Amino acid sequence: MLSSDLPLRATGSRVKAAVWQPRLLQAVKTAVAVAIAWKLAPYLPGVANDYPYYAPLGVIVASFPTLMGSIKNAAQTLAGLVIGIALAAAVIIFSEPSVITVSLVVGIGILFGGIRQLGAGRDYVPIAGLFVLIVGGPNADGYSIGYVSQMSLGIVVGLAVNLLVAPPLRVTAAVKELSRLRGALGRHLESLADALDADWPPEEGEWSTQGQTLASTTKAVRHALAEADESRRINPRARIRPHDLSTDHDDLAALENVTFYVRDLTDVLAGAAWGTPVPVDLPAVLRPPLSAAVRATAAVVIEWDTGSTSLDTLHTAEEALAAVTKAVHDHRELGADAVVAASAAALDLTRMLAALSPGIVRDAPAPA
Repeated sequence: MLSSDLPLRATGSRVKAAVWQPRLLQAVKTAVAVAIAWKLAPYLPGVANDYPYYAPLGVIVASFPTLMGSIKNAAQTLAGLVIGIALAAAVIIFSEPSVITVSLVVGIGILFGGIRQLGAGRDYVPIAGLFVLIVGGPNADGYSIGYVSQMSLGIVVGLAVNLLVAPPLRVTAAVKELSRLRGALGRHLESLADALDADWPPEEGEWSTQGQTLASTTKAVRHALAEADESRRINPRARIRPHDLSTDHDDLAALENVTFYVRDLTDVLAGAAWGTPVPVDLPAVLRPPLSAAVRATAAVVIEWDTGSTSLDTLHTAEEALAAVTKAVHDHRELGADAVVAASAAALDLTRMLAALSPGIVRDAPAPA
């Protein structure tokens, strides 16, 4: 009986994971909120019930990946609408709609769009002004009231649904992005070690062109952490699922430093292998200890990513790095030009371990 339940449970877990994907969940919540707003729109008093189609638009405005983002987006949109309507009202009071006045309102509205504080509302300034003059026409005042009222209703409904139905927390996504960066750095370092162990010069591989990929991955992590910070603001679920994002920010700072030194190390090895971007010499006698140090550093990063952090691995990397420094010293008779690449690589590895050490020490299990 138990074994027959396993496929059903596995299927249920997969369905639950799919349903709770942030994008899908947000789509379902928005669709439900649109239906609610559309049903409530005709109940607004006065002229507002003549424009029920703006209520669903208000829901869309308030449907943002984070609760705080939804509130900010909604407030900015309402501000843009009010400014646009005010511009149209000035035309109606002091003149009348014409080719010149309509064009003037749109032009001024676009100028208002340059105000950064309006954010998402910048695009609504010229649109609201144009709609009031063209669609509202002789009933511009009633149209303006209905427009703002129905949009406000939709925004309130959208915010309420977003608040009451699993307001999104982006912490898990940020943690996954951090893990992706650690994994990418660990694999890249292993590729560098493989290149050092191969016949020299090695064939040109992906490791020589991955600098931009590492930089874009770092940027994605920074964006994910910013979203995670925003998603926790005024979010009741943040109290149920506490998470100290300051630690993740510290880890990102360390990994950004490591990324910089990895890219520099990559340039050093590329210069030694193929003379670009800067030609340097890397004698065969120095490549084995350097490879061991790079591979040991990769092991530190990979263990940190898998959650099996060990101080022994960190000490092994430090010892391997010390062996590189000793090898450079022992072969100083080769001359400065012959040891400059190994010295630069050793310095990069030293800085990597210095950046990684605080996180490793923090996450390593306490000795028994």
